[in-house]
Amino acid sequence: MSRIRLSPRPILAGLLALAAVLPSGAMAQEGATAGQRLRLAMLQPPRSGLNPLTDDAFKLSRWSAAETLVRLDTDGTPQPLLSTGWTRVDERTWRFDIRDNVLFHDGTPLTAERVAASLTAATKAVPKPRILDGVQLEIETDGERAVLVRSAVSDPLLPNRLSSPQLAIFAARAYGADGRVNPIEAGTGPFVLKEINGTTSARLDRFDAYWGERARLAGIDADYVPDGTARAAALRTGTADVVEAIPVSQAALLDPELIHEVPMPRTNTLYLNTRRGPFADARLRRIAAAAIDRAALVRTVYEGRADVAKGLLGPALPWAAALRGEPAALAPEGKADGAEIVLGTFTDRAELPEVAVLLEQQLTAAGFRVRQDVRQYAHIEADALAGRFDAFILSRATVLDSGDPVSYMVSDFSCKGSFNIAQLCDEGVDEALRRAAAAPAGDERQRAVMAAEAAILATGAAVPMLHERVMQGEADGVNAAARDPRERELVRTATTLASAGQ
Repeated sequence: MSRIRLSPRPILAGLLALAAVLPSGAMAQEGATAGQRLRLAMLQPPRSGLNPLTDDAFKLSRWSAAETLVRLDTDGTPQPLLSTGWTRVDERTWRFDIRDNVLFHDGTPLTAERVAASLTAATKAVPKPRILDGVQLEIETDGERAVLVRSAVSDPLLPNRLSSPQLAIFAARAYGADGRVNPIEAGTGPFVLKEINGTTSARLDRFDAYWGERARLAGIDADYVPDGTARAAALRTGTADVVEAIPVSQAALLDPELIHEVPMPRTNTLYLNTRRGPFADARLRRIAAAAIDRAALVRTVYEGRADVAKGLLGPALPWAAALRGEPAALAPEGKADGAEIVLGTFTDRAELPEVAVLLEQQLTAAGFRVRQDVRQYAHIEADALAGRFDAFILSRATVLDSGDPVSYMVSDFSCKGSFNIAQLCDEGVDEALRRAAAAPAGDERQRAVMAAEAAILATGAAVPMLHERVMQGEADGVNAAARDPRERELVRTATTLASAGQ
């Protein structure tokens, strides 16, 4: 029986008592940042009025306004947050201990009953939060300070699942009779959401009754700036302190000291159709893989702001490289001798058509005759999934909301995968994926995941080319802003601004 426990942090009364005996210099440092507000330029406006049961939940998480029972560390391993520990009771049931002395932003206490009600509301939402697609959960209290979470089938990743921002815990006031969820003054984080201005902006203030470390900033002013040029200009002109997603095209116009590249769990991959057409021949798959110059793609299309891929999983998952063995030899045999292929991709990501142009040149040099088919994603997805392309370029997220790559691998490479563009069906791959899916979180699961990656790559069905990065802009004087590959964190309790210019 596994057990994870962390001692509770001091409650507010303890913090105040400690402050009374701190040296005057420490209090002066606290006072120096007490009135500072951080100005954010966000990539996208909310789509659902900041309803935390939608993708808007990630904004609440990045602002440190909402919290979940569990958080993930940099390796994707579950750690305590609003839950201080958990036990796997049986194959389908987990028991989560609830942290004591936590207040919601409206002053009401965090209780097991409130946690159960909040999670149950998520399971009944229409549509369901993405993390609960195909998942059935039942939640009940177990005494005053614990909840039982029971899944319909064995789920070794259930603690990971509960780390999704879409399963954050909110006060009763958040839940309306019409099913809508309003997060204003209803979370538990170090910042309290005070104002929502549609798709224009949001305002948050420090929550002084926070259960953990008190935030150094007085608040956050978040503006939504969908235009990439405008976001870059906000950083350049000093009208924003932290800016999401600086476009590659704007990077050269900015002080490089203000740009911080964050590796993303996203891989640009060439999928080869293993069921029909030329790439049903493993020999031609090997020739195609050997023809691709990954470094040239990174250098030209991404202006060096990407990482050459050595596997499906990149530097955003730091454990992957350490566990990856030498790839199986896929030495090419001769030339393609004029084999005709249709290479597809889409225009929604500006770099992909440029990648297609370079790949056509590289594949042509290897003896293929290439015809491109490039459309908007909405108009090409159905044909890609139906196997109507010989090769398809896709920028693919490799971890979903649970922080685990198994779901992505099953979806893209198993016989029954719902996103199997390569049309791959290989019993060895399916067996490796079954072992990975059944493994408990931690070292054992990571090793199983890398074994599954090796099995997939050995088929030649997928050629990982590069791992994308996102560029985060931070004005001079910003300290301790989070640079999170999963885009769950941005402003933390330790985040500060230099006093100059404030």
